Amino acid sequence: MGLFTKDIKTMNDLFVHQLQDIYYAEQQLTKALPKMASKATDPQLKQGFLTHLEETKQHVARLEEVFKMHGVAVKAVDCPAIDGIIEEADETAGEVADKAVLDAALINAAQAAEHYEIVRYGSLIAWAKQLGRNDCASILAKTLEEEKATDKKLTTLAESKVNLRAAS
Repeated sequence: MGLFTKDIKTMNDLFVHQLQDIYYAEQQLTKALPKMASKATDPQLKQGFLTHLEETKQHVARLEEVFKMHGVAVKAVDCPAIDGIIEEADETAGEVADKAVLDAALINAAQAAEHYEIVRYGSLIAWAKQLGRNDCASILAKTLEEEKATDKKLTTLAESKVNLRAAS
């Protein structure tokens, strides 16, 4: 079921589809974050990836809770967007020899994933409220705040030292 197929007829269908999409994305990120942590050379970046891995596992659990609260089966649908972001990160990481530059590239890749998640969670919260599911919206909002906080930490780390090291 793609985003622009006839399978999505109602706002509820759209909400469920996007839940399935972000569920898949979060699952893929639980696989990608350990790899990113292993490639990172900056200790703060490495730890940040590992910390966010634990948060991401919690995001998966929260999504499972939202599926159950909404009365639908817990299910993932392929998300070509997150697959592309992860694939691009892997390719870029494989092409960067300078470790300082690699850390900058890893932050960029992580922020691409964060921004994708921020968009998805923002829409899901709005749709949940529209559907009268403030209970679901409040759970999704916790995750959105964590995604925004991670993005901000990555920006601070990039601007305070990683990009400076990469440029020298």
